[in-house]
Amino acid sequence: MIHTSQLQKFLVSVLVTLLMSLFSQNLRAQLRVEISGVGSQQYPIAIASFTGDLASGNQQDIASIVRSDLQRSGLFRMIDIGPTPLAENTLPALADFKTRGADSLAVGSVTRLANGSFDIRYRLFDTVKQTQIDVQTFTPAASNLRLAAHMIADRIFEKITGERGSFATRIAYVVSLGRDNFELQVADSDGQNAQTALKSREPIISPAWSPDGSKVAYVSFEDKKPVVFVHELETGKRNRVANFKGSNSAPAFSPEGTHLAAVLSKDGLAQLYKITIASGEAKRMAVSNGIDTEPIYAADGSLYFVSDRGGSPQIYKMSTAGEATRITFKGDYNISPAISADGKTLAYVSRRGGKFQLYSLDLASGTETQLTDTLKDESPSFSPNGKQLIYATEIRGRGVLAVVSSDGRVKQTLSSGSGDIREPAWGPWTTNK
Repeated sequence: MIHTSQLQKFLVSVLVTLLMSLFSQNLRAQLRVEISGVGSQQYPIAIASFTGDLASGNQQDIASIVRSDLQRSGLFRMIDIGPTPLAENTLPALADFKTRGADSLAVGSVTRLANGSFDIRYRLFDTVKQTQIDVQTFTPAASNLRLAAHMIADRIFEKITGERGSFATRIAYVVSLGRDNFELQVADSDGQNAQTALKSREPIISPAWSPDGSKVAYVSFEDKKPVVFVHELETGKRNRVANFKGSNSAPAFSPEGTHLAAVLSKDGLAQLYKITIASGEAKRMAVSNGIDTEPIYAADGSLYFVSDRGGSPQIYKMSTAGEATRITFKGDYNISPAISADGKTLAYVSRRGGKFQLYSLDLASGTETQLTDTLKDESPSFSPNGKQLIYATEIRGRGVLAVVSSDGRVKQTLSSGSGDIREPAWGPWTTNK
């Protein structure tokens, strides 16, 4: 058993950063993106302005959104071909664009329909092989124009890299707007189109997405204690799923979405429980003499979590049979696990030399890679395709969101003019290819 003072220190060390920064002004601006670094391989591509784009009254520049998405991945190099749109219904002079350095060319058109929706047509060409490699039509409502642009970027990403894109996904995060002003916000993967899902006078922490992207679980202190809620994003309906004696924290959806893993202290030390969402029934998942916290499910149903059962916070894996195995051995303080969708890579925050930085671990080879070089990194979360991680960090004492590629080569900072942003979680794919 650990001493009471150790228990308190561990709990505080895990949770204190989640509640920092109580002095900021109101946040309403979209996040700005600053990119540094490039991928190990870059694909030269030209994205022509879409005909009828801004002239159609859509208030969005579809081609610009597509360019920004691809640039943020670090895998694409934009070839500037000027602002003149290229007609989507005619075959461009592909050899000319190859001469200008573009191996691929995307063109498109935007037309406003009588019912207020839009007809968006896009084509992708291989300028080397002189062939068309993709074509698609979208008919989004005005409110889904950005989604359509992200879906086009996803198609381009997959056609050229062979990997599915994650641009048409969402992120959730918590914003501290002042001492008694907290918001749970949901935005596009690029930080734009932010929507407030919940406002509260009390802290909100630990948002986690359901597998289908329709719900977010989180911990709210509105009842003057930590309580786990499940929130339906479309309707706003909220359900208190875990409101037991003591602390209720760190929810994580099971792969099928019917259960949550959560940390409850109702029987003493913080321990892992499996909670049935429909009924609220809680079943203890393991028994240890230490503190078990921060559970996350892998796609196969196994569970990664943090425990100090070995003397210091480390990451463990619990099989579906309930057997726990230690996973991290480098460093004496490893917390906040995140697992890629394919189950091959574990990311986490490690304290080394007084710095809290992101690391990844290849679970097959045991190879560890340092992903960030900042001082106070928190809450990593993988993109659905495993190519990037979103996390929280600090710049001049204020929490901001950042994104790093899974190999650490490309880094982005998503910042706003005010507000303290923490606790990011990257949502799942919710659209068809």
